[in-house]
Amino acid sequence: MSTDTRTGRGSNQSSPSRPGAHSATAEAGEQTLLGVPVSMFAVAATFVLLGSFLSVLYEVTDVVGGRSEFLLIAGVTVVVATAVARLFRPRAAFGLTAVLLGVGFLAYILALPKSQLALLSPEQLVADSVALLSGLSVLRLLSADVWALAVTPAPTFLAWYLAVRGRIAPAVAVAGGGLGMFVLTGDASGALTLAGVAAGIAALGFDSLDRYGVGGGQLDVLAIALASMIVLSATITVLPGTGGSPILPSHGVAEQPTVEANLVSATDRISVVGSISLSPDVRFNVESTAPSYWQTASFDRYTGDGWVRTGDTKPYTGGRLSGPEGPSRLVQQTVTPETPLDSMPAAWRPVAVSGDVESETVVTQQGNFRPTRTVGTDENYTVTSEVPQYTPASLRRTGTDYPDEIRERYLGLPDSTSDRVRERAAEITAEAETPYDKAVAVETWLQENKRYSLQVSRPEGDIAESFLFEMDAGYCTYYASTMVVLLRSEGVPARFVTGYTTGERVGDNEYVVRGLDSHAWVEVYFEDTGWVRFDPTPAAPRQSAESQALTDAREEGQSGIDTNETELQANSSQEITPVAPESETGTTANNTTTDSIAPGVGERLGITPTVETPPGEESEDGLVPTLPSRETMLVGLAAAVGIVAGARRTRAPAHIRLAALLVYQRRTDSPARDVFRAYDRLEHVLGREYRPRRQGETVRHYLDALSRVGLDERTRQVGQLYERAKYGDGVARADADEAMSVADAAVRSRLPVVRRVLT
Repeated sequence: MSTDTRTGRGSNQSSPSRPGAHSATAEAGEQTLLGVPVSMFAVAATFVLLGSFLSVLYEVTDVVGGRSEFLLIAGVTVVVATAVARLFRPRAAFGLTAVLLGVGFLAYILALPKSQLALLSPEQLVADSVALLSGLSVLRLLSADVWALAVTPAPTFLAWYLAVRGRIAPAVAVAGGGLGMFVLTGDASGALTLAGVAAGIAALGFDSLDRYGVGGGQLDVLAIALASMIVLSATITVLPGTGGSPILPSHGVAEQPTVEANLVSATDRISVVGSISLSPDVRFNVESTAPSYWQTASFDRYTGDGWVRTGDTKPYTGGRLSGPEGPSRLVQQTVTPETPLDSMPAAWRPVAVSGDVESETVVTQQGNFRPTRTVGTDENYTVTSEVPQYTPASLRRTGTDYPDEIRERYLGLPDSTSDRVRERAAEITAEAETPYDKAVAVETWLQENKRYSLQVSRPEGDIAESFLFEMDAGYCTYYASTMVVLLRSEGVPARFVTGYTTGERVGDNEYVVRGLDSHAWVEVYFEDTGWVRFDPTPAAPRQSAESQALTDAREEGQSGIDTNETELQANSSQEITPVAPESETGTTANNTTTDSIAPGVGERLGITPTVETPPGEESEDGLVPTLPSRETMLVGLAAAVGIVAGARRTRAPAHIRLAALLVYQRRTDSPARDVFRAYDRLEHVLGREYRPRRQGETVRHYLDALSRVGLDERTRQVGQLYERAKYGDGVARADADEAMSVADAAVRSRLPVVRRVLT
């Protein structure tokens, strides 16, 4: 007896194997392709699929930490699976997989903070699992690093164990299921999904070839399946509302995201985009006892291409929440939407809310209010905020003994952050002795060394690194992201914040906020004070761009850009002056965070991203085409291969050629050849209308049989000409023309489609 490594069952070596199969001993008759066993192609494709799954986990650990540990765990798991594939039967392997799952789950539970562990319950576990499968990014998990390390061994071991044993279909199911989960959470990029889908279909296809033989038809089926899955995964999402996204972008205007929605909507993840435009539409009115930046969200986890808000929300149950750690003063604001809002703008730090959405408000772990539904234009809410009070001197006196939670959440950077970013941070803050001085130094450096512009190309790779070393200009998202990264590189806790600047003052305590007031800024943590606002985006260019956008909109007669109060001010030709919110000390803030009516030009609401044409790629008439992206060309190539394979499989070229020959006959120099072809056309038509000529049946007998059901004499004469040309002394030119005429008439009268085309 020997053990078949493909089936795991004992068998006599003399026993015949299943068709197309082979064992590890490479028995005779093994299927090969290009001189390589087909089974090796199946295993290699499975490995690519598994690699796609592991690549997502690698990217997660790069962002949250633990990248080296992940590589070690994944590598050891693959080696162990390879070693035990010939030793463990499937039942033992499944048992080991269950043990790995249990150990990983226990490790994740034990790694949770005590505050989170206390809230853990079976219901919460189920809710979290459902959330992950309906679009919740893994990066939102507080202990995402432990989760990634814990989830790696089990599916990796089982998928590779099955692949090595030749169980390709279940191996693809395991690895594909892991990748599919990340597609649903939105953590798998389109390109990675495309690679995984193609590899999975290829693995199954090669396994089928190994079983049933390498034939042209089988290869065509494999090519068609691969091309279909690639094109589908590149053009449609997996499920509506989930994180899966197509590779090929939609060019419809309605499909383009706006920076406002990206920055200030009640979302948990934002991505940095390229060029933008400004929306002058009025979003809401604020009655406030003091001007401020109206914050909507803050984000703690930097991914390299955007930001993620970690942690869960909890319902607001009334009463007053805890305020800042140091001195503060109360600011009360009443917000009335002019367009539906899916966020709750408020001055930092909000501690209480009342109004129409009080019972439908949740609190994020970062301290922001969020509505659980859209706030309508017939509603309003009132927020009480405790705004921190400080002076530059008091901030300089603070220490660096930060709480553990602050260190863990607001000092993290991706493991791939380059040394030159850290070196630039050290260079900028070389003369700064305190965290406050470092924050001011970074803020000032960015304002003085980078130009403000809405027209930028979205860079590849890390946003902060690109803005520091490759870009000359950018808007608020780039400024704020880069400042946070630089400060964290210097050990200063900082976070990325979105919301709106103050807006246009229309009364002593009244402000109108437009889409172009949407903005991103930075908050820095100080002991005994809490979070303090810094704004590294240059104010003057923002105000100029915003004012111009509003002026242009008014000249074009756009609706929804003014209220009665702002329209009155515009008609009275009053110059709009920037509104400088008071600092927490009651005077204009010295940390250079001044508000204005039109401050975050580049990040304003209602912003529609546009694609900037790189310099040198435009002609005077703007008609020079640009090459499609690499992804688009690859998908196009896959589609072309699938079409060719489908044509081969369906014998479409032969059918098309036959149809062309049937419809039209060109006169040649050979009367006999013309008669032969005329008869072939005629027989094809008769076969469709009556019956085909049977094997061994002569032309004369065939036509005589059909004459009993009404075949005309001219058609029978074509048969006689055919026999004379083939067996007799030949035919004359006039005979050939007569045969072609009869065939043409038969084709047109008996095939309706041809008749419609030719008449």
